[in-house]
Amino acid sequence: MGKLKIAVQKSGRLHDDSVGLLQECGIDLRNVKDRLRTESDDFPLEVFFLRDDDIPQYVEDGVADVGIVGENVLQEKGRTVEVVQALGFGKCRLSLAAPRSEVWEGPASLRGRRIATSYPRIVGAYLQRQGIEAEIHEISGSVEIAPGIGLADVVADLVSSGGTLFMNGLREVETILQSQAVLIRYQGMTAEGQALLESLLFRIRAVKRAKRNKYVLLNAPNERLGEVIALLPGMKSPTVLPLAESGWSSVHSVLSEEEFWERIEQLKTAGAQGILVIPIEKMVL
Repeated sequence: MGKLKIAVQKSGRLHDDSVGLLQECGIDLRNVKDRLRTESDDFPLEVFFLRDDDIPQYVEDGVADVGIVGENVLQEKGRTVEVVQALGFGKCRLSLAAPRSEVWEGPASLRGRRIATSYPRIVGAYLQRQGIEAEIHEISGSVEIAPGIGLADVVADLVSSGGTLFMNGLREVETILQSQAVLIRYQGMTAEGQALLESLLFRIRAVKRAKRNKYVLLNAPNERLGEVIALLPGMKSPTVLPLAESGWSSVHSVLSEEEFWERIEQLKTAGAQGILVIPIEKMVL
């Protein structure tokens, strides 16, 4: 049987989360430190550790069947690959930043200006959509210093917290692209490779689903059981078990992260007691 070949970042902000996701999927990887390639002993997977800029091309060419890469890199490289799963980590945004002392009046403020960026393709497309002509200076690193040394008037760079921009006298003024890590695939994948990918996706989705949900156990008085159950739809419906103490039941269910705190308050108001909240490791529907 063949192996699914996956390309992940060798080092950088997506590396640890990418390797961690594979391990959470029950895939045991041999020592990955300072390795360019490794294999799993318990899943037919071969891992290539590459520069993030190279991953889209490796997948487009079929050297790797799939890859984990940031949407920012994927859009900048413009390779012909298919996105099969958003992964939810490595979130950031590509934003325009201008000197804090400058008055910003929207995208029109870019007209005739010099923009320093490591993402000329994405910025160029943004300017075209806005109908604005500006000069793009491509810089491979330390973009945020460009206005301070007179190389550019504005920068377009990745932002997480904005701390680096602030330290260089800049402020974020416009978001061009929201980005996160995604799983991409080679469009000419064989049937065997697609079957292995589906197996991997099954595990990834179970892990992601678990992260978005909590397992909730609570005690409720029987006379208010209907009110409590109405607040806990669960995967199908809550599990209800009688307690040793007469007139009380134990209720087990699942709550999504988004509605968790609001529902907990409502459950307490409905008479629930002894509420326990437990992380879910995997969640298979």
